[in-house]
Amino acid sequence: MAVIRKILGAIIILCFALPTLFGIIWAVGLTKAAVDPQFVSDIPKRVIEETPVLLEEIFEDAQDRDFVSNENTRRWFRTAAEVGISPRSLMEEIGLLDWMENELSASLTKVGDILRGDRRARTIAIDLLPLKAALRHEALDTYLEEILEKLPPCSDHEMDQWMDAYDNDVNWFELPACRPDTELALSVFRAERLRMLEEMDDEIELFEGVRYPSLGISRSVTLFSYGMFLIPALFLFAGAIIAATSPASFCRWFGVSTIVAALPVLGLAFLIRSVTAWGLKISPFWESGISDLEELILEKVVWIPDLVIGHLFGEVISLAGTVCVVGLVIFALSFVVRSERRIKPKHRVKTAAAAAIPVAPEPAAPETTEEKDSGSGVKEPKTEEKSEEKKIDGDDVEDEVVEKEKVPLPPPDSMDDEE
Repeated sequence: MAVIRKILGAIIILCFALPTLFGIIWAVGLTKAAVDPQFVSDIPKRVIEETPVLLEEIFEDAQDRDFVSNENTRRWFRTAAEVGISPRSLMEEIGLLDWMENELSASLTKVGDILRGDRRARTIAIDLLPLKAALRHEALDTYLEEILEKLPPCSDHEMDQWMDAYDNDVNWFELPACRPDTELALSVFRAERLRMLEEMDDEIELFEGVRYPSLGISRSVTLFSYGMFLIPALFLFAGAIIAATSPASFCRWFGVSTIVAALPVLGLAFLIRSVTAWGLKISPFWESGISDLEELILEKVVWIPDLVIGHLFGEVISLAGTVCVVGLVIFALSFVVRSERRIKPKHRVKTAAAAAIPVAPEPAAPETTEEKDSGSGVKEPKTEEKSEEKKIDGDDVEDEVVEKEKVPLPPPDSMDDEE
């Protein structure tokens, strides 16, 4: 019977408890990370703060042969540097930096407050019209004209390339670094800018029609996802209670099963995070058609996807580690709680029957006689008392003393007369 119980408990744990716990750890960890205010609000704000610095680093490194081997691309950046306007200054002039640091950051702060529960959930609209206006600013056209004036004139072949670029979507830095007709160059630039702006929406709406309690979206979703752990917990409890033969055995079944389900999640999440971060760093070298400039940009911004991936899988790793600790604690309890097996009914019947069997009394000790000497020199007979103790095995009963009849001995004088 005990073997059947263990087999049934093991089937429940292997087929239901372990797969359910494995999947819920992944689901809860990724969900908690996705609705975390740090992920939705704080990380984008950090990217906004670092964007001007990144652009200046790219602008400077693109002029170096060690980073960009294409001479045409380096000439574009060297000529732009001769104009004397840095990327940060240009962003400030067209109003792009002001929109990013104020309006966009304020909207992201509201998003974070809603997720934390500090603000009532309502529609948050991120206005992209200032971004479009900044990209249409006349300062960009003026900046391009100043760059073109410092370039050498175009040859006929280079002019044909500029003409083809007006009708086709090409990379700006792949165009010849020469001075074509100014109106033609501006037309190519404006056509590319128009295609980009047409793909952009006027605004982005977040939390439209969403209603959550004052607890906050992040906390509400997190608490609901944690409640899903009740499903594998019930399967683990059912399998352990069926297979166990004692409280200690129950703790071992429950604890070991929990650890077995959480350890693969812990190892897999750590492996994916490490491999993905490593793949992002070497991915530019895998692409055969990638340019030196694109490779440089990827190297400068690789920390952004690395930060996102690290946050997502970091929550899974933390949750899986917590589940492993819980399993270890439950397993450790097995060395503290009672470990005796359950007594079967037939054992109890045998014990009761054995207690009911009477035990034969032990034989009485041999009697001894002793004479007392009186003062007159005549020995008087001493009556002897014979006692018998009755002991009953298994019971705490006082000894029962049985007195026997006192028998007087004949005096010595009478025995001499008879002789």
